[in-house]
Amino acid sequence: MATPRAVRIELSVAERGELEAWLRQRKVARGDALRAQIVLLAAEGLSNLAIVKRLGVARMTVATWRRRFAEQRLDGLADEPRPGAPRTVTDEKVAEVVTATLETLPAGRTHWNSHGMARAAGLAPSTVQRVWTAFSLQPHRVETFKLSTDPLSVEKVRDIVGLSLSPPEHALVLCVDEKSQIQALDRTQPLLPLRPGQVKRRTRDYKRCGTTSLFAALDVKAGTVISKCMPRRQVTEFRRFLDTVETRVPADLDVHVVMDNAASHKTKLIRDWFAKRPRWHVHYTPTSASWINQVERFFALLTEDALRRSVHRSTAELEAAINGYIEAHNAEPKPFVWTKSADDILAAVQPFCQRTITAQTRCLGSSEFGQ
Repeated sequence: MATPRAVRIELSVAERGELEAWLRQRKVARGDALRAQIVLLAAEGLSNLAIVKRLGVARMTVATWRRRFAEQRLDGLADEPRPGAPRTVTDEKVAEVVTATLETLPAGRTHWNSHGMARAAGLAPSTVQRVWTAFSLQPHRVETFKLSTDPLSVEKVRDIVGLSLSPPEHALVLCVDEKSQIQALDRTQPLLPLRPGQVKRRTRDYKRCGTTSLFAALDVKAGTVISKCMPRRQVTEFRRFLDTVETRVPADLDVHVVMDNAASHKTKLIRDWFAKRPRWHVHYTPTSASWINQVERFFALLTEDALRRSVHRSTAELEAAINGYIEAHNAEPKPFVWTKSADDILAAVQPFCQRTITAQTRCLGSSEFGQ
């Protein structure tokens, strides 16, 4: 039996403006925003299956809201009346809770919790939680961010992403960095191993047994890693590591090195080292944007797979474990797949930058008004 063809959606200027406004507003329920996305994508000519893959929702959900919009237009995106007792919380009360959550703070506290908001709004805590869930509000959570202030950040992003997406022919692209102060930690009591019904357990306290620093160069195309552990992270150690890398790469290839703006990477000793080797080309990441250096992702894997749960009674044991992990990695290397273009990255950062600029302008305006 043939699959019925999806209803064609054509939007008027007013309808498109209304749906796009739903996506921009902070006080729109998550379900309403999803319905607006479905209709806008349908108007672009996408099939139901393509919309399902784009939004990660059920196919029946896409088909239902597409059909209801075609039949009733914007009115069809509203929830139908449901059986049961009538609502006791009005839309005005919901708006009051959302506005208070976004624009006010409780006395003497940094954020609202459900019990505090319930007392302030005269509602049950479970009702406040349902309102917050509907509007995707999580006052108890906070995330950190850091935007680059590098005036050449756009050019550097395009440069490094270009190297990752399309490494040049007859050249190597190496992402270089150090993971410093890796601690060799021993537990004060023996570990209790994994067994059926019981996870592996260890004591909360530990004994420090020294530190080491890992210097690493990740081959973007091959996925292999050149590494060396040293007691310190200083300019002389970095220079020695570069000497090690030079002996490990083919002499007939150009070498493009991606690294961050650490002071040890820009001293006269290092600049002279690169100046004497014309086939070596340095690409610095934007300040406060070391995430664009792929070796950082390798360090994260190393930490998760070999360091976070490990026990080492000396730096020699620690370095042996690190070297063993890297040898196993190089035996079956798997390059990281860079998926986003420079335009995608910059487009994702742009609205976030605009929000910080707006917030800063608002704060400065409030300060001037207060004066």
